[in-house]
Amino acid sequence: QVQLVEAGGGSVQAGGSLRLSCAASGRLFSGFVMGWFRQAPGKEREFVAAIRWNGGSISYADSVKGRFTISRDNAKSTLYLQMNSLAPGDSAIYTCAANNGAVAYWGRGTQVTVSS
Repeated sequence: QVQLVEAGGGSVQAGGSLRLSCAASGRLFSGFVMGWFRQAPGKEREFVAAIRWNGGSISYADSVKGRFTISRDNAKSTLYLQMNSLAPGDSAIYTCAANNGAVAYWGRGTQVTVSS
């Protein structure tokens, strides 16, 4: 019942910033955990950041701590990922996900390319 659509990807120079969004249709409740994952060519998909929909907890991968910020707007049913100090190693397809402990929903992803 939940559909996720990412936006905000694109190309940016090293050191630049991008803000990704993930708009959700369907109903989201406090028990949902929302997160971002990424996958670069030739690499496994990796966890980036997650936040409980009620904002009660948040976590980041060590590789993005201090540079990325995850947030959400309950009224707009939208998840965000603010990415600062981007480096070529951050280039990947970024995908958002929602999980209520029983069912997981995934978006289709948005491409982020960081050039040096």
